[in-house]
Amino acid sequence: MAAEPTRPAKIIAAADDFGTPLKDALVAHLRSLSIEVEDLGTSSYYSAGAEVGRRVSQSSAVRGLVACGTGAGVSIFANKFPGVYAATCLTPSDAINARSINNSNVLAVSGKYTTPEAAIEILDTWLNTPFKSACPANEGEPWPREIQTFLDHSLVEMPEIGKEGAFDTCAVCCLVKNRELNPIELIPGGSMKIVRETPTSAFVRFKAGSVEPAHHHTFGHDLVVLEGKKSVWNLTKEERYDLIVGDYLFTPAGDVHRVKYHEDTEFFIKWDGHWDMFFDEDLDTAKKAIDKDLTLTNSTVS
Repeated sequence: MAAEPTRPAKIIAAADDFGTPLKDALVAHLRSLSIEVEDLGTSSYYSAGAEVGRRVSQSSAVRGLVACGTGAGVSIFANKFPGVYAATCLTPSDAINARSINNSNVLAVSGKYTTPEAAIEILDTWLNTPFKSACPANEGEPWPREIQTFLDHSLVEMPEIGKEGAFDTCAVCCLVKNRELNPIELIPGGSMKIVRETPTSAFVRFKAGSVEPAHHHTFGHDLVVLEGKKSVWNLTKEERYDLIVGDYLFTPAGDVHRVKYHEDTEFFIKWDGHWDMFFDEDLDTAKKAIDKDLTLTNSTVS
């Protein structure tokens, strides 16, 4: 059987304060290999691990790199997301085993106990080891057929672990589960399910790339992002809000605002009264204004 490609198209990286110097060295090494890296920077170990886990969970085309003092904390929180297999590796042998047996897609390393030189060797090994390859756990020998069969089945079986008997404890998530949302005819890419009217509450979804042209409502509204990532420009207040999962935003009645959805996004929204929508610009004008602002922001950051 031909070895499968092992190197990912992109790696998402993050660390806490203890892991940042090592993470920075590994990010530089990855870029020297012409591998695209999105460096999320430094935060608490649980935030760093969780954000990388969330990103990797959303795409099979990316892998993750996380670092903290021991490598254990970031891996725990990365592994809270479906389809994420984070492994703390302190030696190249750990990296081979993690890739060969567990198809690890997030590498966790120790900023306190691993030198940059050793970490680069671990990272290279993790990058270059295919799933189901010979590994130290089998003394470097090819896997026998029964183990190969087990590993083949594990790709299907592992994602199912934990689903049986699982239940939603969030009242909002329970409300939206299994509901079919109806397209929003006024805005391409949007759909909505009104749960209650006057005051109105609803679940709303937008596809990645969708844009809401500048508009306003008769009543103020509150929203909480349940999934995805969006930006809201409040043109009345001349403010911009970049929202991710868990973020809350209140927009007062009459405030003119436009919206860009960077990812497939779902949110819960509540209006003080009935739902209405009055446009203050057309879609093309909104897209040009948003592209101009995002381009300016990116050039300022770089």
